[in-house]
Amino acid sequence: MDTPTRTPHNGRSRLEIEPGYQSGFANEFATEALPGALPEGRNSPQRAAYGLYAEQLSGTAFTAPRGHNRRSWLYRIRPAAVHMPFTPLPSKRLVANFAEVPPTPPNQLRWDALPMPVEPTDFIDGWVTMAGNGAAESMTGCAIHVYAANRSMQDRFFYTADGELLIVPQEGRLHIATEFGKLDVEPFEIAVIPRGVRFAVSLPDGVARGYICENFGALLRLPDLGPIGSNGLANPRDFLTPHAAYEDREGDFELVAKMNGNLWRADIGHSPLDVVAWHGNYAPYKYDLRRFNTIGSISFDHPDPSIFLVLQSQTDTPGVDSIDFVIFPPRWLAAEDTFRPPWFHRNVASEFMGLVHGVYDAKAEGFVPGGASLHNCMSGHGPDAETFEKASHSDTSTPKKVGDTMAFMFETRTLIKPTRFALETAQLQAHYYECWQGLTKHFNPEQR
Repeated sequence: MDTPTRTPHNGRSRLEIEPGYQSGFANEFATEALPGALPEGRNSPQRAAYGLYAEQLSGTAFTAPRGHNRRSWLYRIRPAAVHMPFTPLPSKRLVANFAEVPPTPPNQLRWDALPMPVEPTDFIDGWVTMAGNGAAESMTGCAIHVYAANRSMQDRFFYTADGELLIVPQEGRLHIATEFGKLDVEPFEIAVIPRGVRFAVSLPDGVARGYICENFGALLRLPDLGPIGSNGLANPRDFLTPHAAYEDREGDFELVAKMNGNLWRADIGHSPLDVVAWHGNYAPYKYDLRRFNTIGSISFDHPDPSIFLVLQSQTDTPGVDSIDFVIFPPRWLAAEDTFRPPWFHRNVASEFMGLVHGVYDAKAEGFVPGGASLHNCMSGHGPDAETFEKASHSDTSTPKKVGDTMAFMFETRTLIKPTRFALETAQLQAHYYECWQGLTKHFNPEQR
């Protein structure tokens, strides 16, 4: 592996390519933890090296076009089929069919951060579904979860058959050991774990909190750039996929599966993270949101928020996505004679927002790190009264830096339905609507 070089990045030293990772988005990777573990020129030899088993993991249909086909070949100590039968693991906190949730109100909704648990709670037990749409069984839509945990997963492993997981840490680092290798993810970074990939999460800081978008539909991809050109937004080389790293452990372990929103458990006598080598383009990855190359206006007005798009899950309708993952990072505002915060708007799409760090520039108060808001289809929203007054009278002759912030949005083409938990939890802010009540009448027909 090439020796990584240090380069300045956003005022701090970062590794150009961190040790243990391969660079590129959905590349055809090849990696082995033992020399010669990968077969040459074939996928399924009669006898694999080191007595390994060959196993293919497919994330798309076999007949998908080559440019969209995602699959990997794994060379592992035991096949994934080796475990005891699954039995139900009751959980009332997860939802995967959003036809079964309460009626969705047209109100603007906002929540405080989920509190850290008191009882020992690992990453999986700390999940709760806040909202979503579609259904896992029809492979359409998504589920939006939040998590709060205070214990590492101990001899316990997990996978979901429902969708790929886009994990957005807000507090506390995550060490994610997967079948494909290890991901270390901190706040300001994201991780994507493909559907079906088994993993375990430990907490280097003892506690962790964040957000998860579980994508039931087409795999996340980088958006086309159109007139922006060939560079900008999230650049492919900044996505990092782990090198092979295996566990050869035997003992009494638990494998937890999520299928159609229900949890199941099975006894397993070995660690399922036993892949010694793999090759392909279906694998976990991480991305540092601080590397996002923000695009903006340098004249007047500001463009639509689609310029902040990191990843998308496409549909059969061109230009209309099932999920858009959008961020609002530190950036310069330079537009003159312009209302610089996000404008008031109503949207045919629906928007679930979260805040990783700092203050969101459209909300002076109430939107806190770890919290969330939901503005559904055609629900009016925009800056609060204090932000409006300040922005309406600010000097726009010079640029202004929006710094020390990181907000994000899961935007979908269909209604995002809050769950019963979301509508009844104490974290729901009952007085969110009041942030707009101070917007007073300024109309004067005799003064332009």
